[in-house]
Amino acid sequence: MTDLRNYALVTTAYWGFTLTDGALRMLVLLHFHTLGYSPLQIAFLFLFYEFFGIVTNLVGGWIGSRFGLRVTLLGGLAMQVFALTMLAQLSPDWSQGFSVAFVMVAQALSGIAKDLTKMSSKSAIKLVVPGDAQSALFKWVAILTGSKNALKGAGFFLGGLLLATLGFGHALYAMAAGLFIILCGSVLLLPGEMGKAKAKVKFSSILSKSPEINRLSAARFFLFGSRDIWFVVGLPVFLHASLGWSFTQVGGFMAAWVIGYGFVQASVPAWMRRGHAPRGRTALGWTTLLSFSPAAIAVALQFGVDPALAIIVGLGLFGAIFAVNSAIHSYLVLAYTDADKVALNVGFYYMANAAGRLVGTVLSGWAFQVWGLVGCLWVSTAFLLAAAALSLLLPDPAKIDAPAASPVAG
Repeated sequence: MTDLRNYALVTTAYWGFTLTDGALRMLVLLHFHTLGYSPLQIAFLFLFYEFFGIVTNLVGGWIGSRFGLRVTLLGGLAMQVFALTMLAQLSPDWSQGFSVAFVMVAQALSGIAKDLTKMSSKSAIKLVVPGDAQSALFKWVAILTGSKNALKGAGFFLGGLLLATLGFGHALYAMAAGLFIILCGSVLLLPGEMGKAKAKVKFSSILSKSPEINRLSAARFFLFGSRDIWFVVGLPVFLHASLGWSFTQVGGFMAAWVIGYGFVQASVPAWMRRGHAPRGRTALGWTTLLSFSPAAIAVALQFGVDPALAIIVGLGLFGAIFAVNSAIHSYLVLAYTDADKVALNVGFYYMANAAGRLVGTVLSGWAFQVWGLVGCLWVSTAFLLAAAALSLLLPDPAKIDAPAASPVAG
């Protein structure tokens, strides 16, 4: 019961953080687009956000195992409050070069904050569900990840709305104030020992030596890279610049997509094989199916289908299938590890996730600037085929001789 309470506290804090994370991305993207920045320049604004996510996941898992998940969660919340406040100081009188550097530093802090809180909440699930309850683990992972994505979608809408109503600086101050309240509540309620490993964790253990974790992480790299290649820069710029959508319309549409994606992800265990946990190769079929979606949208656009119709229908299909893939991956990383190493392995896994997003973000700006949205979609398809090939190597969790789960404090 105590573990359940701790998990609920971590999850609530993560939900609050996720709203600001989604809103911040939309604020930065749309604000700098209106200032005349090119798609590639906008992509570079997010470069440090993704890069430092890689570093944070790698080191954050060790910190969580060594000092407890309370340290990583509170550190992430505090850093996001600081990053939002820092970004609000941005002045239109600054040179473009200095402005870009300033935003990249603020985004670096936000990227660190995001992955500290994500690693904390995802790791907490393993501490709540009994080690032999694989179907329950699948359900809890899907609910947490699905609800997080739904709230991130709401954050996209919130960012577009705040930009249109309050302006860039005041919107950031408002978000910082809300998150500061959540931080204060977390300081008062979260215990100190949650997720702390009983045995001393060596820093050298941050690099996973588990073949299944390494293979899954590689597949995750290409899966999330495939999404961000066209979703981060190419799609919102295309909607605003080519289709003439307003900020609120762009934010609202992307919010609706992510919210729907989150609901599908949360419901996956209820209908997939009657709630039974997926096997390792379950990801193969779903990733292969997903690869047809961006390819179909690209073909439709090349053959003159109405762009709005092709994107709305195609993106809906992509989101539904992507949600299933993500839910399967999020379950497998926990099924492949034992409780005492959960923060280390989840951190390593999300390091690969962040690396995929980093590469996808840069490719989104570059491919869109060179080839347009169609080019982004074809590169996305290639990434998905690579993820499918790696999924061939994923074993069944039930057939892995994992060490017995060690007791975890808290």
